[in-house]
Amino acid sequence: MTTPASASFRPDIEGLRAIAVAGVVAFHFGMTSLPGGFIGVDIFFVISGYLITSHLMQEIGRTGTVDLWRFYGRRARRLLPASLLVIAATLAAGYLILAPSEQQLYAKGALFASTYVINMWLLRWSFDYFATDTANNPFLHFWSLSVEEQFYLLWPALLLLVARFRPGERGMAVLLALAALVSFAASAWMTKTSQPWAFYFSPLRAWEFAAGGLVSLPVARRWAAGYRPAPAMGWAGIALIGAAYLSVRETDPFPGLIALMPVAGTAMLLLSGARQSRSAPGAALALAPFQWVGKLSYSLYLWHWPVIVFATILVPDLSLAGRLACLALTFGLSMLSYHLVENPVRLSGWLAARSVRSLGLAALLTSAGATLSYAAAQLAAQSIDPNQRLIMESAARGSSARQLDSGCVLAREETVPRRCILGAANSDRTVVLFGDSHADHWSTPLAEIAESRGWRLVTYMKSSCPAAQVQSWNEVLAREYSECDEWRRRALDEIAALKPELVIVSQYSYSYVENRVNGELEHLVGRDAWAEGLRASADRLRKAGAEVVLIRDVPVHRSYLDKCVARSLWQGRGAEACDTPRDQAIDEQVFAAEQAAVAGMGGVRYVDLTGQFCDARNCPAMIGGKLTFRDRHHIATPYAASLAAPLQRAIFGDQVAQRAR
Repeated sequence: MTTPASASFRPDIEGLRAIAVAGVVAFHFGMTSLPGGFIGVDIFFVISGYLITSHLMQEIGRTGTVDLWRFYGRRARRLLPASLLVIAATLAAGYLILAPSEQQLYAKGALFASTYVINMWLLRWSFDYFATDTANNPFLHFWSLSVEEQFYLLWPALLLLVARFRPGERGMAVLLALAALVSFAASAWMTKTSQPWAFYFSPLRAWEFAAGGLVSLPVARRWAAGYRPAPAMGWAGIALIGAAYLSVRETDPFPGLIALMPVAGTAMLLLSGARQSRSAPGAALALAPFQWVGKLSYSLYLWHWPVIVFATILVPDLSLAGRLACLALTFGLSMLSYHLVENPVRLSGWLAARSVRSLGLAALLTSAGATLSYAAAQLAAQSIDPNQRLIMESAARGSSARQLDSGCVLAREETVPRRCILGAANSDRTVVLFGDSHADHWSTPLAEIAESRGWRLVTYMKSSCPAAQVQSWNEVLAREYSECDEWRRRALDEIAALKPELVIVSQYSYSYVENRVNGELEHLVGRDAWAEGLRASADRLRKAGAEVVLIRDVPVHRSYLDKCVARSLWQGRGAEACDTPRDQAIDEQVFAAEQAAVAGMGGVRYVDLTGQFCDARNCPAMIGGKLTFRDRHHIATPYAASLAAPLQRAIFGDQVAQRAR
C-alpha cells in the first residue's frame, strides 16, 4: 500500500541537496569529468521553489493568508548569520592575500552580497570586455543567493495575491504553469541574445522556482501518489541530472533550453517522492552520507568558493592533493559554521517567538555586512602606495583609440563599422589598423608613428572578432559570432573604398585557432582553416591596392599581470614571481602556420615583435620598470607607448621621431 509522503521533512530532498552541492563543489574544484557540475545551482532553485511554495500554500489553506513578517524572519534566521560570517572571513583573508586594488573592488562585491543584489552588480562585469577578471572574485557565488533572496522577497506576496482570487487547486496550477512558461520563454530567448541577463537576472530564473512550486501543489502530489510508475519517474529524474552533470559545459548557451535537463530532472524526483516506495530513489538519498552532506549543503556552498579562489591565487598550479586539502578545509569550516552559527540561530526559540526579533536580526546583520564591506573598501584605499598606484594606473589607462572614443572597439552585438581617426587627421595618406582588441593595444604606438610621419591612422576594430575570414565562437554570447562575420564583411568593403597605402592587421590568434596556450577554450578552428582565412582577408586587402602587414600576436601570461604584480608587491615579493616561461606563453606552431599562410603573397609581410616581450626563456611581467600587460594578453598602454620605435623599425625600417610624451 502506498500513501502520500509527509509534507514535513523529506530525507530525499536532503539527499538531493547533497547531489546539488556536490556537483557545484566538484566543478569549482576542477573535476573536469563533471563539466556540468555548476547546474547544481539550478537544482537548489527548484528545491527552494518546491519547499517555499508548499509551506506558503499550506499556510494559506489553514489561515487564508500568509504572515509575511514571520516568513521573512524564518528566512533571515536561516540564511543571514552564516552568510555574514563567510563575508567577514573572506574580507579578512582577502586583506592578507589580495592586492589593495582588488580588496577595494571585491569589498564592493561584499557590499552587494550583503544587500542581496550582487547578481545585478555582476551583470555589469559580464558585459564589459575590459572588466577586471571576475573568476577571482571571492564573492562571485553569492549571485545565486541574491537570486534566491529576491525570490523569497516577492514570491509569498504574489502567491497571497493570487490566492485572494480563489482560483482553486487546478487554477493555481495553471497560473504557476503560465508563470513558468513566460519566464522560461524569456530566458530561452535572452540566452540567445544576451546570455548574462538570462543567467543572472532573477525574473529570468523564476521559471525554475515556479517548476518546483508547480510540483509541490496538492493536485500534483495526489496525482504522483497514485501513479504507479512514480519510482521509475524518480530514477529518470536522477538520470537527467546525471546526464546534465556529464554533458553540459560552461561554453554551452546556458541556461536556455539546456537548463530543462536539471530542472525537469529535479521536478520529477521531487514529484516521485509523493509516492512512498522502497524502489524509489528516495531510499538511496536517505542514506547517511547523503543526509550528512545535505545538512551541510548551505555552509558548503558558502565556504567552498572563497577557499578554492584563495588557494589557486596562492598556488596557481594547485595539485590534486592540494585540492583535496581545500575540500577538507571546506568541510571543516562548514561543520564549524553549521554547528556554531547556522543551527543555533535558526533554531533559537527566543528569536522565533516574535517576528520582530528575527527581522531586527536581519536588519542588524544586513547593516553589519554593509558597514564591514564599506570599512574594508576604505582600508584598502588607504593601503594603495605609489607602487600599487603605478600598477593600477598602468592597467586602467586606455589605448590611444579608446581615449579618443571608447566605442572605437565595437561591442559584441554591433555590426556597423566605426572608424576612428588618429595621427595626422587631415593627411591624404592613410594607414588602416584592422582587427580585434589586440589591434587596439597597438593603436597607441601606431598613433605616434602616424603623427610623426604625417599619416592618417584609421582604425576598424571589434571585440573578439578576428580579421581572418573564419567562423568564430563568442564565449560570452555562448553562440556562433554572426555579428563578427557581418562586421568584417562591411569593414573590408569600407577599407577597400578608402584605398589606404598600408593596412596593419593584428588579432588575438590564440582565441580563434587551435593552440596549447589557450587549450582549454572550445570551438577553436584548425590551423588549415585559420591559414585559409588569413589568406582570404590579406588577398582582399591586397587587391584593394594596399600593402598588408600582419603583426604576430603577443604572448599569453599564466596570470593577470596587474593583479599578480600588485599582490607580489603587497606581499613583499618581487614582480618576477609573475613571469611566464616562454614555452608556456607562446605556441610557435601557430605562428609558423601564419607565416606559411602569407608566404609568397606579394605585398604582404609578417612582423614579429616577440623580442619586445620575451627573451629566449622567459616573458617578464615588468620590463624597464613598466608593466608589460594589463591582464594576461593585452599590452599595458604605458608599455605599448614605449614600443613606437621598435614597431616603426619593424614596419618601415627606420626610427620614429622622438617627441616629448
